[in-house]
Amino acid sequence: MTGRKYAAAALAACLAFILTACGGSSPAAESSGPVAENPGAAAPELSPGRENTGQKEEDILIYAHVGDEVLKIVPEDNSSAEDFISLLGEGDVTIDMEDYGGFEKVGSLGRSLSTNDRPITTQPGDVILYQGSSVTIYYDTNTWSLTLLGRIQGLSQEELKDILGGGSVTVTFSLKENI
Repeated sequence: MTGRKYAAAALAACLAFILTACGGSSPAAESSGPVAENPGAAAPELSPGRENTGQKEEDILIYAHVGDEVLKIVPEDNSSAEDFISLLGEGDVTIDMEDYGGFEKVGSLGRSLSTNDRPITTQPGDVILYQGSSVTIYYDTNTWSLTLLGRIQGLSQEELKDILGGGSVTVTFSLKENI
């Protein structure tokens, strides 16, 4: 009997941890990106500035096609970005993205990639891999443990918001500027 009580307590603790880590059980939290900052977490490091980002020095760019707009993304220098580039080398990837939390657009990649999560504060234009299988474009800031895939170049926060719009948006990621 004591073993069953211990197992039940351990299961309850695990479930509480999972629900807390996932930000609750609202439909938005189940199907989309991260939630607001965790006040109990250690102070996160800020995303590096645009000038010194650790981004690849190579000429490889990722393009996000949103309607008639083409957004240039400089990939981050990590294995997740390499996996994403490899996936795009097989063909364009189209993702239906939903607005979440008033600071991002998020949609399922349809498969998992390697992660390089670290505590960061996102900046407008950050392209994030969330939980290994969702891609997120940030148009505002958020603090969380995330994997940075790259950064959109040359757009202000307002320009990015205008391009992404207020609701759902379809984004096609490609290694080609013209598709």
